[in-house]
Order: sequence, then structure tokens, then C-alpha cells
Amino acid sequence: MTKNNQWKEAFSLLNEIIAKTELLETVKWGMPVFTINGKNVVGYTGFKTHFGLWFYNGVFLSDPYQVLINAQEGKTKAMRQWRFESIEEIDEPKILEYLQEAIQNEKEGTSWKAEKGDEVEIPVLLKEKLQSNVDLKASFERLTPFKQKEYIEYITEAKREATKMNRLEKIIPMIMEGKGLNDKYR
Repeated sequence: MTKNNQWKEAFSLLNEIIAKTELLETVKWGMPVFTINGKNVVGYTGFKTHFGLWFYNGVFLSDPYQVLINAQEGKTKAMRQWRFESIEEIDEPKILEYLQEAIQNEKEGTSWKAEKGDEVEIPVLLKEKLQSNVDLKASFERLTPFKQKEYIEYITEAKREATKMNRLEKIIPMIMEGKGLNDKYR
């Protein structure tokens, strides 16, 4: 469950409101997530200064009260959140309205479909290492395209040549073990 006890009373109220719908509660990523037909619809969590409802396909909600925001503009595609700074801001009728629309959207199959990413070019440093080490190249090719892309971006995002070299040396053992860059966090 969510570890932040600061919002315990607010979470309890949100739970009561969500319980008035047909959503089923589960726990994913350490927070309550409410589903229908096995699909994530909404969850809630808290931070230092606010707590919020997270609508997994919130981009499709009509948002009549203009309360939904995209927490990471340019990165987050479908998820939208409704932030609250106090329990007094919780408006049950409005929340139920949003929940019912989100449930209906999910029942109709209205959901975000991931876009196929552009092909990424292997950076020269990594390409040279792969060409000079047959085992490393074989290990890299066995990785899923997603994991390969993580490594490629990890190298290319570095600005300094020294940082690129350090990152390359760091990931070689991980590639050889067949691990993805962020596997330890999944």
C-alpha cells in the first residue's frame, strides 16, 4: 500500500467513493489501483504537498471541470491526474462523474495504444565495442528491442565523451548477463 500516512484520512475517503462504483481494488506498484475487466482505471497516491487520483486513460476523459493535468508533459501520453492539497478539496459527486466516464471508456475499449518507436541508431562507441567483442554482440542481440533501446539511449543521452565511456564500461557486464538497464527496478 501507499507508504505516506500524511493523507490516510483522505485515502480512506477516496476509497469509500471509489467503492460506490463497480471497480475492483488491487495493489500495483505499491499503491491501490482500481480495475474493471482486468484493466487499470484509476489509482491514488500521496506526495509531500499533495495527493491525487491517477486516471490511467485520463487523456480520453472530457474533463468538464478542467481538473486533470499531465504530470510529465511530453512523456506521459495517456495518464492524467487530479491533484488535491487537502481533504476538503475532495468533491464526491465530481469524482464519481469522472470515475463513471473512465469506467465507460474502459468498457468501450477506449484506451491508449502505444506508438511504435522510431528505430534508434547505435552510438559509435557502442557499435565499435560490439564489433570488437563477438560475445558482447551476441549478448546484445539476445536482448529485447526495448532493452537494447534503453542501453542505446543511456549512452546517447550523455553529453560528455568521458561520461559516455564510463556508461559504456558500466553496461558491458549487464549486457553480458542478459540484464536490462533498469531491470533491478522492475
